[in-house]
Amino acid sequence: MHIPVLAYHAANIAGNSYAKNDHVAFAEDLQRIQRLGLRIVPLSWVVEQRLGRARRDLSGCVALSCDDGTDFDYFDRDYPGLGRQRSLFNLLLDFRLRHGRAAQPGLHLTCFVIADPAARAAMETTRDLPRPWISDGWWRAAQASGLMAIENHSFDHNHACLGEMGPHGLVRGDFHAVDDDLRAEYEVAQAQDLLAACLTPHRPRLFCYPFGHVSDFLRCDWLPRRGPEIGLDAAFGDGAEPVTAASDVWNLPRYICGWHWKSPDELEALLAPFAGLAGPVPFRTE
Repeated sequence: MHIPVLAYHAANIAGNSYAKNDHVAFAEDLQRIQRLGLRIVPLSWVVEQRLGRARRDLSGCVALSCDDGTDFDYFDRDYPGLGRQRSLFNLLLDFRLRHGRAAQPGLHLTCFVIADPAARAAMETTRDLPRPWISDGWWRAAQASGLMAIENHSFDHNHACLGEMGPHGLVRGDFHAVDDDLRAEYEVAQAQDLLAACLTPHRPRLFCYPFGHVSDFLRCDWLPRRGPEIGLDAAFGDGAEPVTAASDVWNLPRYICGWHWKSPDELEALLAPFAGLAGPVPFRTE
């Protein structure tokens, strides 16, 4: 089991080139993945395989994720000075229209979203973008589409725009500060409940650490102890390596667009060791 997981941020739009725009990169990367002979599978399959709950042949496979849950994930939006941006969801549809469903039967993107509407509203005030740009009105449609899943990216991202201090003495702007039970319940368990209420009957099964800040308390103590109780199977950080049978379930690694690769050639070099290994991967659950 060696499965690379790629991560994008749909709000990363600083131009209309690959290196400055995750939408441009995502569209190009789908084509590269196809050309390399890799199979795209849902991120949940990777977790099920790691946990031993499924026995699929995932050799030659790759999974896709995106963080923060902005409207740019799902809706085409105008970006100030840079024109209309094709959403990640619509780029998946474009790929399927071009290549056909059989080319990538497991085509899928997992979106990690911020649960608290007040926190999202506060974050909107920090960006000169059309509003809403980080709403929740698209979550149910995305979840029902079969092309996307909505998962837990914390209650409020512990974002610096929320002030200097949050509940339970939580210092803002650093997710490492989530280092005791009260703070973990506030940031992770509360998000689980709110997201489940929005998405019923779906309840999130995956968590992603904001900022890539992997709190030792969460990874080593709270998530192994409380995660399964609140419905979580695994958590994702960065790590820049494939998920293997030895990967820490509460800190599964990903490669981050714009950080671990910045060009199509760099992505191809990253994925080359996994290319040419994929057999047919029927899109079914077990």
